[in-house]
Amino acid sequence: MRKSLVALAAVLMLAGCGDNTSSTASDEGTATPAATEQAAQLPEKFQAGVEVALVRQLASGDFFQQWLLGAEEQAKALNIDLRISDARNNNDQHATDLQRAIDSKPDAIIVDHGLATTVNPLIDDAVKAGIPVVVFDVENDNPEVVEIQQSDEEAGTRIGEELVKGIGGEGEVGYVYVPGFAPLDRRNRGWDEVKKANSAIKEVAQFGEVSDSTANDTQEQANAVITANPELKAVLAPYDEFAKGVVNALEAANKTDVKVYGADISTPDIGVMTKEGSPWVATIATDPANVGRVAVRAAALKLNGDPIDTDVLVPPSLITQDFLRENSVKTLEDLRAKLPELNTQDTATADWIPKS
Repeated sequence: MRKSLVALAAVLMLAGCGDNTSSTASDEGTATPAATEQAAQLPEKFQAGVEVALVRQLASGDFFQQWLLGAEEQAKALNIDLRISDARNNNDQHATDLQRAIDSKPDAIIVDHGLATTVNPLIDDAVKAGIPVVVFDVENDNPEVVEIQQSDEEAGTRIGEELVKGIGGEGEVGYVYVPGFAPLDRRNRGWDEVKKANSAIKEVAQFGEVSDSTANDTQEQANAVITANPELKAVLAPYDEFAKGVVNALEAANKTDVKVYGADISTPDIGVMTKEGSPWVATIATDPANVGRVAVRAAALKLNGDPIDTDVLVPPSLITQDFLRENSVKTLEDLRAKLPELNTQDTATADWIPKS
């Protein structure tokens, strides 16, 4: 059963794991004047400093790097020591990292991605131990857990509809999908609905790989799909590492007339989309740094005992190649300026939480 809905803002959208890094109020452990001024406005427990474990299933790729930057910025503003682990797409290691986090008894835990069957039993253990838990892109039904997602089913629907429109409502398409990952599964449900409503769309190939080098592995599979399907008109690749792999394969095959529809956004993604002749014509996205900030704010609210609903949705925006070119958008910072709806500062927040 889904939990209650919160925070749907204005419409416009996946080393060793025992290693930890931290983000504190200042680089040297001594608060700067600005940090001291911020800390004075925080609840007492935050003024003293709190520890939050960020347990990540995968950290490679532009989306995940930007997400972490946002999380670290918000943590610093809240005087949170963010203890980070990265399982590098190893689910057994992810479970080990989460167990270690529980054993260390942090003030709160954020679980970033992961397979429900791997992490949910341990999340239940954390809740039983009295540790507040926030999850991002993990399917979880524990009523004590705050679940954050990017309105992924809506994202799958909207980018699927953009694909249908872009190829004139009919034709052969490829689809990049790996089941078992919560955001991809949700986006897949949206795409399924689009296909049901558009019988002239023929999905001729489904492929994909999620790894520590997703774009390269996807490119290898896309090469075979492109060769086997000469009438291909478009590829739906609803994760930016998927999209970049498909773009590389199309360029290598001199088939850039095949349109690519993706998901997620970053500065490197913008570069790929806007370069001359790029087949990547649209993406559906949130600002990953903004979502990272939302996750940390949600953990802070939960830790402080503030009211927060257990489903937090960050709405996606459709971003087209034409929009980026017409507005001379070259970086994520440019995009934030041209599309301010990406910054959902009113999502999962309170008067005492400083803007990061």
